[in-house]
Amino acid sequence: GDARVRGQTGVVSERRGSYPFIDFRLLNNTTLSGEIGTKKKVKRLLSFQRYFHASRLLRGIVPQASLYLLDEDYLGQARHMLSKVGMWDFDIFLFDRLTNGNSLVTLLCHLFNVHGLIHHFQLDMVTLHRFFVMVQEDYHSQNPYHNAVHAADVTQAMHCYLREPKLANFLTPSDIMLGLLAAAAHDVDHPGVNQPFLIKTKHHLASLYQNVSVLENHHWRSTIGMLRESRLLAHLPKEVTQDIEQQLGSLILATDINRQNEFLIRLKSHLDNQDLRLEDAQDRHFMLQIALKCADICNPCRVWDLSKQWSERVCEEFYRQGDLEQKFELEISPLCNQQKDSVPSIQIGFMTYIVEPLFERWAQFTGNTPLSENMLTHLRRNKAKWRSLLHKQHSSSRSNDHSGQVTGSQEQTLNEEETP
Repeated sequence: GDARVRGQTGVVSERRGSYPFIDFRLLNNTTLSGEIGTKKKVKRLLSFQRYFHASRLLRGIVPQASLYLLDEDYLGQARHMLSKVGMWDFDIFLFDRLTNGNSLVTLLCHLFNVHGLIHHFQLDMVTLHRFFVMVQEDYHSQNPYHNAVHAADVTQAMHCYLREPKLANFLTPSDIMLGLLAAAAHDVDHPGVNQPFLIKTKHHLASLYQNVSVLENHHWRSTIGMLRESRLLAHLPKEVTQDIEQQLGSLILATDINRQNEFLIRLKSHLDNQDLRLEDAQDRHFMLQIALKCADICNPCRVWDLSKQWSERVCEEFYRQGDLEQKFELEISPLCNQQKDSVPSIQIGFMTYIVEPLFERWAQFTGNTPLSENMLTHLRRNKAKWRSLLHKQHSSSRSNDHSGQVTGSQEQTLNEEETP
C-alpha cells in the first residue's frame, strides 16, 4: 500500500481528484511516462558514475582514466567543501553546481560515512546510493523552493544541529541516521502547492489523508515506499525496521507548520521546568523533532546572500500557486498574491511569528552556543534588511502616488510589520 502512493503527485494529471477544471500537468511539465522512465534510468546510471568517481577521490584513490562527467577541478572543489560541511556558511547552491545537481546524494553519502552509519548498520554501499538517488529524483526540480537542493540544505543544517554538544553527547547511531534521513526526505515529491490548495481542488491526497497533514503524510509514506523498494534495511530485524519507519513518520509529520504552537508550547514547558532527560529515548526523539523543525525553516538564519536567495525562491513558488488559483478562478491563498504580498513583507512576518520564537527556544536549549548565537545574529540582521527594503518599497509607492498619501493597504501593512 505504501509503495503505491509514492510518486503520485508527480503524475497527478492521471488522477485529478474531483475537480473537473484543473489539469495538474501545469504543476509538473513532463512528457510521456515512458520517456521519463528512460531518462530516470539514464540519470541514475550517470549519477552513480559521478559518485563512484568522487568516492574514490575522497578515499585518496586516483582513477587511472578520467572518463567521467565531472572534471577534476569541480570534484576537487566539491571535496574541499565537504571538508567544511559543518560550517554554518556552507553554500549549498555552489555545492549543487559543483556536483552537477547531485548535492543531496553526494552530501548524504559523505555524512553517512562521517557519522559511521554505513559500518554500524552494515549498509550496502551500492544499495545505499541507489536509495539516495531515488530520494533525490523524487523531488521536483521545477519547484523553485521545494526541491532536492532545499532537502540538501536542511540535511546540512541538521548535521550542524546534531553536533551541538547538548544533543551530541546523548545521540545514538539510530538517532543520527533517523535525523539525517528525515531531513533528506521531509519534502519528497512535494507538488509545489500547499495543503489548502490540495484540499480545495479535492486532490486525491487530501482525501487519502482526510485533510490532515496531507503533504507531510505523503512525504513520509513516499519515503517508506522507497526504503522498502530499495531493500536498504532488509537485513535488519523486522521490529527494527518497523520502529525506524514509525519514527521517520513522527519526525517528518513534525514539520507541519500547523503544529508549530503545539511543539513550541511543549518545548517551552520542558525548558521552564528543566525536565528534559536526554538519556530517555522519548525526550531525545522530541529534540530531534525540534531540530528538524529548525533545519526546515533555518533560511532566515543563514548569511544574507543565501537567505535572500531562499526567500525569493519560496515566494516565487507562492506566486506560482497564486497564478494557478487566479487562472482557475479560485480564491488566491494568503501570501500567494504577487500584487499584494511582497517578498519583504512575507519574510518579516515569517521571521517574527514563526522563526524567532522557535530559534530563541533552540538557543535556550543549546545553552547559547556559538552556532545558536550566530544564527540569531543573522536572523536579526536579515530582518532589518527586509524592513529596510519594505520601507523603500513604500517610499517608492508614496512618491508615485500623486496625492502623496500612503494607501490604506500600505498603511495597514506598515502597522502590521511594526507589531512586535
